[in-house]
Amino acid sequence: MNGKNPNRILIIRLSSLGDVLLSSPLIRALKNQFSGVKVDFLVRSEYADAVKFNPNINVVYAISRSDKTKFLMKILKENRYDFLLDLQNNIRTRLICRSINAKTYPFSKPTLQKYLLVKFKINRFRDIKPITHRYAESLPELKLDGKGLEFFVPLKVQSTLDSSKKYIGLCPGSKHFTKRWPPEYFVELGNSLSGLGYQILIFGGKDDKTICESISSGIGGSLNLSNDNNLFQTAADMKNCKLIICNDSGLMHTAAASGIPVVSIFGSSVKEFGFIPYGVPNLILENNSLSCRPCSHIGRSRCPEGHFKCMREITPGFVTENVTKFLSGL
Repeated sequence: MNGKNPNRILIIRLSSLGDVLLSSPLIRALKNQFSGVKVDFLVRSEYADAVKFNPNINVVYAISRSDKTKFLMKILKENRYDFLLDLQNNIRTRLICRSINAKTYPFSKPTLQKYLLVKFKINRFRDIKPITHRYAESLPELKLDGKGLEFFVPLKVQSTLDSSKKYIGLCPGSKHFTKRWPPEYFVELGNSLSGLGYQILIFGGKDDKTICESISSGIGGSLNLSNDNNLFQTAADMKNCKLIICNDSGLMHTAAASGIPVVSIFGSSVKEFGFIPYGVPNLILENNSLSCRPCSHIGRSRCPEGHFKCMREITPGFVTENVTKFLSGL
């Protein structure tokens, strides 16, 4: 950057929900470090709500998966960005950067390390580094402020939950099967926590409605708050919770961005990949006794070994015990 203060920057992170939320500390750091800079953000339409009301962002440009982007690329090129931050760094975003024709700082993916760990179980990760920190390393000399994620909910979106009650939220969904703790385990866990005086809230998006309804029907006194991907309402309701218990999913990061402590259950994924709860008290529960983990860096539609021990052997009793200890320290 040659010591020059940039006037306008474009961040590109098209997907997914968690990845977009994990960029919020970097956005804040840019605004803090470069006086008067305008930060724009390019994202896929279905994840635009994650950054839509962020006051540190100048303009949010949202595109669909099928959008050819020719007209938008013309606009972005005319914005004359000092540089681009490509936090996705895939074929599509590299083509976008090439079309805009500005200096680009790409996110350096630990592709080789992930490949070695998934395929050969060779762990070349030197430490557990959050993706947020890897994002920041894309730009030389950028310093994070040590604070957590941010997600901004419009003032008009309010929760109608009774603030005098003790709530614990369960997020049983995840895009991939091997990242989902069994639904019947969530039911047993929820009933155990209900017995300790907590009311259980069930959170999920449009794709999670069936599983959320099934789990809620099995937990006495629970409320099913799954919705049609209304992220703002979900976050507003999450803020009433003492704790969120979830899979490795976008709602895990939504809870963290809402400032809520998180207990996350990891199946086929591992902490080394960096997609971990950031900036809030958290506990990750995983089965470290298996030689087949991780079987993927993103998740699978089925267990390749057929036993699904990575989740099946994390019993409801084990989770209840660890959640109880975790709650006592909050």
